[in-house]
Amino acid sequence: MISLDNPRDSAERVVSELLRVPPAADELGRIFADHGHRLHLVGGSVRDALLGRTSAEGVAAKVPADLDFATDARPERVLEITRGWAEATWSAGIAFGTVGLARRGLRFEITTYRSEAYDRTSRNPQVSYGDSLEADLSRRDFTVNAMAVSVPEHDFVDLFGGMADLARGVLRTPASPEASFDDDPLRILRAARFEAVLGLTPGPELVEAMRSRAQRLTIVSPERVRDELRKLIVAADPVAGLERLVEVGIAEIVLPEVAAMRMEIDEHHQHKDVYAHTMTVLRQAMTCEEPGAPDEVLRWSALLHDIGKPRTRKHIPGGRVSFHHHEVVGRDMARRRLAALHFPKDVTDAICQLVYLHLRFHGYGSGDWTDAAVRRYVHDAGPLLGQLHKLVRSDCTTRNRRKAAALARTYDSLEERIADLSAREEIASIRPELSGDDIMALLGLSPSRLVGQARAHMLEFRFECGLVGREAAEAELLRWAREHEVAIPGEQE
Repeated sequence: MISLDNPRDSAERVVSELLRVPPAADELGRIFADHGHRLHLVGGSVRDALLGRTSAEGVAAKVPADLDFATDARPERVLEITRGWAEATWSAGIAFGTVGLARRGLRFEITTYRSEAYDRTSRNPQVSYGDSLEADLSRRDFTVNAMAVSVPEHDFVDLFGGMADLARGVLRTPASPEASFDDDPLRILRAARFEAVLGLTPGPELVEAMRSRAQRLTIVSPERVRDELRKLIVAADPVAGLERLVEVGIAEIVLPEVAAMRMEIDEHHQHKDVYAHTMTVLRQAMTCEEPGAPDEVLRWSALLHDIGKPRTRKHIPGGRVSFHHHEVVGRDMARRRLAALHFPKDVTDAICQLVYLHLRFHGYGSGDWTDAAVRRYVHDAGPLLGQLHKLVRSDCTTRNRRKAAALARTYDSLEERIADLSAREEIASIRPELSGDDIMALLGLSPSRLVGQARAHMLEFRFECGLVGREAAEAELLRWAREHEVAIPGEQE
């Protein structure tokens, strides 16, 4: 990693650091030069080389998976001069001036010098091409992303003090922050993400522009907002980014349920601050992850697990507060928010199930959980059981050490019971001992709702009694059929 304590020294050494860029990048630069065009590495590729990292998300690797370039060549010209060199091309972003290439397992994104701006109603930028690197860099989001290195010459370009800002840990925009955010409102979210990912602190002018331009985010497509939030949540310090969103009023637009957790606490109805508690849970959940392997589902679940509390809060005698069924309300709220952001269904389902289940453990402490209840807990968690364990343990944030220790012992007990049952029977994927085909054969039924009802009963029987063997399971099915007046083949009316 290059030391940024001395920017001049860093500038002189940047070339040696950038030698880690694959030779294919210099090959590409020579192709452009031979055809009378300029090519520069830009943005995160340069920033991360200065920081000694290869990904804006902090994932270390010997070679970056993607390299971003800027050029004076128009997209059609890029496709023309790289034909035969690129092993694959894609043009999904060509309307925005970007052409994608692949060679030797690397991806190259080449964007024509451009400027872009939103009008007051459009969700997509209006792109116009430029003719100079200087103008192109001036329209980039932040100074730390407005540095460039020519290929193959490796001449370093830093017109806006991006390297010095990296050294100081400051986030600034090349142009005025208001103009930058007007050009692309998504940069408001990106500022919070860079605070979370790189630990760069927005300056006062930037913070004020984030606050004053927050409503501009309403014109940005949900997919672009979603992508920024997903990158933020898996950052090194997502709490810093989330707190910035709440502070400047952006969370009220993109994650209003999180902002709403800042409930007032008056002197007559003292209760744990839900917002502060949530951030603590998120931090604790992160400590449960494998090093370098952020768990997006676990982190979202930690962030959203208590969003149902504001809607379910009730003051009860004695100055206490209740939040009955907040896990059910929270699950439904989480599903609506994630759907509005166009999250993938599998990610949404996992997060919502963890939100729904996070409170169930607290009934275990009363000591009345049967083996059937333990089986249901494991069955309902399914493949999320490990993440549920982490979420529940992270949710115990009491400052009372004795209470915290008691909760930990209680959950240890539950995990021990799960392990004990697992040793005696397969509870990780509980299913009835009789399949749907078995039920239809025994009762002489065709596929129907009645078969589903019979199977549901046999699943409950499995929860209550465990593995009893086929003979006992068939006897229970016949008993249920008689009770529900289902005709059984071979038995007289």
